Amino acid sequence: MASKEDLNQLFLLPDAAELPPDILGELQSICRLHSATPQDLSYKWDAYKWKMGTDSTTLDLPTLRAFKQDLQEILERESRAKAHLKSVDKRGAFATPRNVGKSADVFDILDSVTPGQRPAGSDKKRKATFETPSIRKTSRTIGMSSPMDGRTQVSKKNASGTQAIMFQDRQNPGQIVESLNDHLMVHEPPIAPAPESRVKLTANTDLKKFFYKPMAMHLSESSEVLDDRIDEFQSLVQQHHGLEDAAFGSAASKATSEIIAVGRIASDTSEGKLNAASMVLETSRRTGAGLRVPLKVESVSHAFFPGQIVAVKGINASGEYFSVNEVLDVPLLGPAASLPSTLQTINDRLGLLEESDVENPSKALNVLIASGPYTSDENVAFEPLHALCQKAEETVADILILIGPIFDVEHPLIASGDFDLPDDPSIQPDRATLTDAFRIMIGRPLARLAQAVPSITIVCVPSVRDIVNKHVSWPQEPFARKELGLPKQAKMISNPVTISLNEIMVAISAQDVLYELRREEVVVGRPKESNLLARLPKHLIQQRHFFPLYPPVDRAQLPKTGTEEATATGMPLDLSYLKLGEWLDARPDILITPSALPPCAKVVENVVVVNPGPLSKRKGAGTYSQMTIYPRKLSEEEATRGDLVAHDVFHRARVDI
Repeated sequence: MASKEDLNQLFLLPDAAELPPDILGELQSICRLHSATPQDLSYKWDAYKWKMGTDSTTLDLPTLRAFKQDLQEILERESRAKAHLKSVDKRGAFATPRNVGKSADVFDILDSVTPGQRPAGSDKKRKATFETPSIRKTSRTIGMSSPMDGRTQVSKKNASGTQAIMFQDRQNPGQIVESLNDHLMVHEPPIAPAPESRVKLTANTDLKKFFYKPMAMHLSESSEVLDDRIDEFQSLVQQHHGLEDAAFGSAASKATSEIIAVGRIASDTSEGKLNAASMVLETSRRTGAGLRVPLKVESVSHAFFPGQIVAVKGINASGEYFSVNEVLDVPLLGPAASLPSTLQTINDRLGLLEESDVENPSKALNVLIASGPYTSDENVAFEPLHALCQKAEETVADILILIGPIFDVEHPLIASGDFDLPDDPSIQPDRATLTDAFRIMIGRPLARLAQAVPSITIVCVPSVRDIVNKHVSWPQEPFARKELGLPKQAKMISNPVTISLNEIMVAISAQDVLYELRREEVVVGRPKESNLLARLPKHLIQQRHFFPLYPPVDRAQLPKTGTEEATATGMPLDLSYLKLGEWLDARPDILITPSALPPCAKVVENVVVVNPGPLSKRKGAGTYSQMTIYPRKLSEEEATRGDLVAHDVFHRARVDI
């Protein structure tokens, strides 16, 4: 029977002490019915919320009963499919070949061996699989004169038979579902846009390093990168805690005295999920000859995951396992800071004329953040993107951050190439490419936005799922702005990246690391941070990395896609360039990590963590984030002293989802 403690830990609402009895009883009933563990049930619940595609999917009794019914229907469909396959196999073993046409032979065997003759239906199949998107005759479509009208492949129901919610029929558009620092006022649009950009964008990452050759990884280089990371963390822990060299040792060596061992959390098997029983510590070649030793962690309270670098204090008395008595804290990077003179220059650029202007909502920065997909599975009209551009124009946004996937390879119509392009004289129907499709469907609305708001800065971050980006591995090079027809206000940056918007340090990664951490995390005892949506990004901050998980989750375990294959793309990780995902100098002021988990905005270790959620879900509208960031007010003491001043963005930024 599923324990009350496990269910409370996995399903507990943020503001509740424990689950209500009726909710708890229903969850236990589902676990018994499907012989599922609480952990497995939580994965199914996450998938169900993603499948429903609405923000009204809350943990209440009616929703749980609908969830239970959905699981039962899935189980019945799988049973019927298995029974059907068995019956087909039985019939197929004794089937009599039949002639299906006058010119056809038995099983079309002769067609495949006759020189100069193609098998029947091969032309049709080749066309559906390999042709580039072309312009169809308007008599067969719904008049697609512009990308706004691109609703040619609209189906009322998807493959699973679930009713899809059309974008124009979405409920409560523009409704705020979560706010951070809601005591601050939302940005007020000025009477007229600024004559020039109020934002100075600087890349804190060397973008040239991202133009490496993918799929050319050497095992020796990869092992050195993994080893170096362990050794670097050992130096950090030693310096932070003031420890002597003699305090450290190899966890794999038998000893009678207590030592501190630094290594990487891993599993003793390549299959299945990490758990407390299968946990091992992988040492570096310098400190432990690269050996792996089982860990006993029953006496500590901590959250572990594969790839995590930890410093553990304990003893290996038998030589068979290392018993952990304490997990030492890893030091955090210092907060981002700037000189008072720099902050004063930035305030002048924002148009602060008086001291009271610091609290004027019209002087605050207006930042819109969105993550892909940008259109539903039903069409390639990109209606959510058009609505977002309209919002940016109405509110006179200073910054629009678009995080991939923008042109998603997991979109069923894009994956098959079976979609229509708008009538455009610059496109040759027989030579149209996906780059042409991006230029018209994405580049055109962004160009119109840039023309309406010349002072806007558009930041584009690619994803490994973007079909127009030739770089298939993570870390990933930027988009090519010129060939995609993007305006000059669009800034192409890498994935991941750390940038500065004026003085504000922003860290962005398009990879859904939170969902993967959620799946692989093992919680032992009662960790310091009980809130899941705050604990997961804390791993990134403590590990000083955009993707500390290793290895990445198998793509078969990721949420299913709407394509025919239904398997997610996953993340090809290039280990040789893993250091491009590290945080080097300081903790960012803002961390943007899009995820399939519920959208949220939280302050974690003085970092504003934003998950805007997808702008469009598979069956309906999604969410985006609007940030109102007020200028940094300098005290007289800070201005006269002249020392570095922390940005404290978590105090002066309002975030609305």
